[in-house]
Amino acid sequence: MDSLKYTTHGTCSREIDITLKDGVIDSVKFTGGCHGNLQGVSALVKGMKPEEAISKLKGIRCGAKSTSCPDQLALALEEML
Repeated sequence: MDSLKYTTHGTCSREIDITLKDGVIDSVKFTGGCHGNLQGVSALVKGMKPEEAISKLKGIRCGAKSTSCPDQLALALEEML
């Protein structure tokens, strides 16, 4: 089992805790940010291969920001590969 505690940059969330089990996303927990939306993102990526989640989430922006919580999750997952 691999895990990462990722400090986010440029978002309302401050941190993402990710656990991979047997090459798939087992759990994602955001600290801070829009709680309901981020619970939804976490539930949707559970069971996905990191590469699939990265392809779906990377580059998503939040308003005028150059990043978003889903984009930060993609960057964190890339770090784990």
